[in-house]
Amino acid sequence: MNLKTFDAIIIGGGPAGISAALYMVRANFSVAVFYSDGGDLSRAKKIDNYYGLPGVSGKDLFKTGHAQLAALGGRLISGEAIGLEYDGVFVVKTADGEYSAKATVLATGKPKQTVKIPGAEEFSGRGVSFCATCDGFFYRGLPVGVLGAGEFAKEESDYLLNVASSVTVFTNGAQAATNFDSRCVMSTGKILRLEGEKNLQRVVLEDGIAKISGLFVALGTASAADFAKKLGVLINSENISVDNYMKTNIPGLFAAGDCVGEPYQISAAVGEGAKAGLAAVKFLRSFK
Repeated sequence: MNLKTFDAIIIGGGPAGISAALYMVRANFSVAVFYSDGGDLSRAKKIDNYYGLPGVSGKDLFKTGHAQLAALGGRLISGEAIGLEYDGVFVVKTADGEYSAKATVLATGKPKQTVKIPGAEEFSGRGVSFCATCDGFFYRGLPVGVLGAGEFAKEESDYLLNVASSVTVFTNGAQAATNFDSRCVMSTGKILRLEGEKNLQRVVLEDGIAKISGLFVALGTASAADFAKKLGVLINSENISVDNYMKTNIPGLFAAGDCVGEPYQISAAVGEGAKAGLAAVKFLRSFK
């Protein structure tokens, strides 16, 4: 698989990500922006509190921002980022390939999806986990499960196959959206509840019971916090910790927008994206 290289990669194509990209592209750096959809912004019918554009729709604002970046030479890639690694340079994994960069900005917003399964909250931290790289070590040689049906779930299950004794993928009634490793046990039935004594011990489904020691939640797409945790980035109550220049504790890694906390506003995201972009420009110039 060929590794494609850019100066900077941005995960998230909303206001924060595009704003950061604009500053880097204008500073003559190659930038790739990965996005899966327009998120909450594209679903907003009317925005009345954004400076200079009263009544603009979120969909139009999203399209205009992308067109602006494309016109300047920024690369927009419609596809889900499913993994992020760091070893002096950052490598972003997608279903179609891998991309490397010296600087990365996390701007995926805030995940709104929750696990609406009885027992999920009760066993959080006691068998229910949200990060295979972070917690997989504790389940060495034990049977585990992954909750999800897409590329993010596949990435988590691939990692766990090298750690656990067995991996069961629970799609919870959904159709698998990708090809999982043949070593995974596929369970497509609806989940009724999670059970156990002190810790999680079993998943009760409509069509049976699966005995597992850990369940890794990988619904939808990976969030900024998911990527951050795997790299050892400091997290504060699910918000990525950054300084006044949107820098994380990992050199060359920045974060902006809803993933760093309130206020969850377009204007704040654009401003934070600008700060992240300018800080990234300064970081990249240090190599020249």
